[in-house]
Amino acid sequence: MTLADRVAAAVPAAGGVPRPVVTAPDAVLSRPGEPVDPADGKTVALAADLLATMAAAPGCVGLAAPQLGQGVRVFAVDVTGHPRAGASHGALVLCNAELVRASRWRVGREGCTSVPDLTGDVKRAGRVVVTGQLPGTGEPVTVTTEGFEARALQHELDHCAGLLFLDRVAGAHAIHRRQVYL
Repeated sequence: MTLADRVAAAVPAAGGVPRPVVTAPDAVLSRPGEPVDPADGKTVALAADLLATMAAAPGCVGLAAPQLGQGVRVFAVDVTGHPRAGASHGALVLCNAELVRASRWRVGREGCTSVPDLTGDVKRAGRVVVTGQLPGTGEPVTVTTEGFEARALQHELDHCAGLLFLDRVAGAHAIHRRQVYL
């Protein structure tokens, strides 16, 4: 059973409700999120809402709980079918995730649904290892990935840490209209 299959079994995506996305400068976006109990029904409902909100937003490949106004450490990523995605684990939702290894650093263009109409050049690892827990079961998992999916995971980890991509932009000249939503 793939990681995405295990997420789908634990999170009733059909039960999720698309919610409004919080935009900067809302304070919830600048505060580190609190750890969650992955088995708590509220965490599972939040995971379903993250997936439903992503599905309702064209081009969205990642969304974190702070973007839905919840100051906790839960995020969803799904780069499936995106033209920049090589590696893809499918729809992932992780609780209390941490970056444990990063390599192959590169600058790449990013945007964010919480920072409308802007993109910027951000240096991120091209290969990462992330650990976390699955919502519903609390099963510990490790995700090893690269390329665009690695960038998306790091972007959402930043949201859970109270950071926006703008906190990592390499110079003010780098800001333009967005093309990719993370």
